[in-house]
Amino acid sequence: MTDEREHGDTTAQPPDWDARAARFDDEPDHGLRDPAVRAAWAARLSSWLPGHPAEVLDLGCGTGSLSLLAAEQGHRVTAVDLSPAMLERARAKLAGHPAEVLCGPAEAPPVGERRFDVVLVRHVLWALPDQARALRHWRRLLRPGGRFVLVEGVWGELHPVGVPADRLLALLAPLTARARVERLSGDSVLWGKEVTDERYAVVAGV
Repeated sequence: MTDEREHGDTTAQPPDWDARAARFDDEPDHGLRDPAVRAAWAARLSSWLPGHPAEVLDLGCGTGSLSLLAAEQGHRVTAVDLSPAMLERARAKLAGHPAEVLCGPAEAPPVGERRFDVVLVRHVLWALPDQARALRHWRRLLRPGGRFVLVEGVWGELHPVGVPADRLLALLAPLTARARVERLSGDSVLWGKEVTDERYAVVAGV
């Protein structure tokens, strides 16, 4: 999804994602409409995902921009979001690609007993009320040898929200065999602008 600056503090009323779907892709890192921004995310994603075709579960997929990049790189994608309006745009982007689009909550995706090679989550975990529980559930959705790819951060100055990298690593420690942090704040091309807050990705194998 996105950050606190667009959607406010999670202690307030939950955002109306359907109402925001029409303008969601206006943010450079959401819509990936700028070729340089899109190429930057494609390169990062390629380095985080397996080098062979894999089953990728994209939770809180929004309008499906990362799902589309993963599908273009040869992966089979299952994209999940709670907002029908977001998913309408995701389906349009993913038309003709090996992808399935499902409506449901990120913390309990409607995938039954299926297992995946990758759980991909960008800017979603920070907004969930019980992050540890969500991570434990997502761990059960991974096959042996699978991996988490979690893109998170901390946003806002007066009332910052988010998940610091150290906290996410601590939450993952009992669930994963190895984890690495990739700092993203310094790569302005990813965001379409200079940023000064904490932005990062964690890739963690199980």
